[in-house]
Amino acid sequence: MAKSPDVILVHGAWADGSSWAKVIPLLAARGHSVTAVQLPLTSLGDDVATVKRAIALTAGPIILAGHSYGGAVISEAGNDPKVEALVYIAAFAPDAGESAGSLGASVEPAPLGAEVRPDAEGYLKLTQSGVSDSFAQDLTDTEKLVLYSAQSPTAGAALGGTVSAPAWRGKTCRYLVATNDRAIQPALQRSMAKRLNAAVVEVAANHVAMLSHPQEVASLIAG
Repeated sequence: MAKSPDVILVHGAWADGSSWAKVIPLLAARGHSVTAVQLPLTSLGDDVATVKRAIALTAGPIILAGHSYGGAVISEAGNDPKVEALVYIAAFAPDAGESAGSLGASVEPAPLGAEVRPDAEGYLKLTQSGVSDSFAQDLTDTEKLVLYSAQSPTAGAALGGTVSAPAWRGKTCRYLVATNDRAIQPALQRSMAKRLNAAVVEVAANHVAMLSHPQEVASLIAG
């Protein structure tokens, strides 16, 4: 029997690899070997290098999945021939010269944008109300508290990093639209998915769909 593809999971801004905690066992149960990277969130280049190291250590074939800003990372990192599919979970999918930030700025601001706070070094954090009301609004109070407390400050420069050669132009793509997303406008998600010529599923989920709807996310990733 053919080996199931390896899966590399790429988290988004203000998150870490544990944001995939509910999806990892579901993929493993389907026979996939899973790696969830830990992005430094310091620049797009640093984050892409982290994913490329994971790709180099994985035999393949590989399904590369990204959430939110992680979609920009996989768009730049996914050109390796071992990568057979790209999966975007409520994620940015920049074209050449675009960034996560420029795509977000191309439409009406999402509610989460008002809850982002910069520090003196240009790193961004979310307010507690931002996490509760616009990032993870359909999770439990305990889950919201953990997400807020453990969030990874994200460099504004990372969100502004531009993609040079988008891998999605030559790969099979799948996209999950989170229809209750208050961080990336659902209309923007649909337009990006259309540009990718992706197979699309829509789920009535908040931005962190992999935590609120792990079964649907795992099924889309597995294909």
